[in-house]
Amino acid sequence: MKILLPFLSLVLFLMGTSAEAASLYMDPNVAEINRGDTIKVSIRVDTAEDECINAIDGVITYSENIQPLDTSRGSSILSMWVEEPVINKEKRTITFAGGIPNGYCGRIPGDPRLTNNIVDLVFQSPGLQIGSTESGDVALIGFAPETQVYLNDGFGTIASTSFFGATFQLSKKAGNNTINTWQESVTGDEISPEKFSIALERTTNAFSNDYFIVFNTTDKQSGIDHYEVIEEPLTSKNLFGWGAETAPWITVKSPYVIDDQSLNSTIRVKAIDKAGNEYIATYVPDEEKRTVSEDTLYTIGALTALGVVCIAGLIVAVYMYRRRKAFVVQKTGIKIENEK
Repeated sequence: MKILLPFLSLVLFLMGTSAEAASLYMDPNVAEINRGDTIKVSIRVDTAEDECINAIDGVITYSENIQPLDTSRGSSILSMWVEEPVINKEKRTITFAGGIPNGYCGRIPGDPRLTNNIVDLVFQSPGLQIGSTESGDVALIGFAPETQVYLNDGFGTIASTSFFGATFQLSKKAGNNTINTWQESVTGDEISPEKFSIALERTTNAFSNDYFIVFNTTDKQSGIDHYEVIEEPLTSKNLFGWGAETAPWITVKSPYVIDDQSLNSTIRVKAIDKAGNEYIATYVPDEEKRTVSEDTLYTIGALTALGVVCIAGLIVAVYMYRRRKAFVVQKTGIKIENEK
């Protein structure tokens, strides 16, 4: 991750700046949480005047008396992810890394919206504790020293950054009603992920020159949970049940090397948010890229279907013929000779 971020910063660079500082902070940074309740903590970034950044490599730490439940990047200004947010409960860390094409130069003056979101983290105070912990009744969430912000200067320069963590007071008693605002948000999400498209790529520098697809979208309500892909052979057009429950969708991440390197399949990518809402993007490879023409594929498909129908008809005919002979023997008691 440390090697990839400077490279990503260089790739994303468009215009140099003379920036000197940035700040990463948590919102809220102070709060009181009842036992069993959850709280959403937003990681945000501010830039100094005339400063632009284009990549962030984050490592979040937290004390043992509070637990992370989930992450959401639906409102993030990062659109290219080297590493999506990963919770490691053994190390008590949450890591992520991503970039901003064209750079990010801070909130627009006069804009009241908090448009500087990096990632949302959901934490929960334990509902019942037996014994004590080293952190007591104060939960701490902070930025590890490995956290870095990169300037949009064309050189992958690490910005001088200030970090501001969060301190939460954990109530010794549970509240009258357990509050889980995150679950309420997920449950109330009835909106599908944002529309997106699939890009087919091929380069000698990656995946042994095999074709691969790139895709990405956001969900501003509950966030993207995962992606699934299915490849529909063109020879099975109108016969392939990609919408059926038994359809062979597989869970993938972008970029994804497709199975059909001959490009004779329609590719569908399904984005599923944390509430279960879906959006499906479709890509049909251009005919000139395929190893077999579309007319040939349809001919092969038609002949295959015809062959299947003929074989099925033959099986039915043989079955009916044998049943008829068995019926004659049963009624007449006459055994038919030369029966195979």
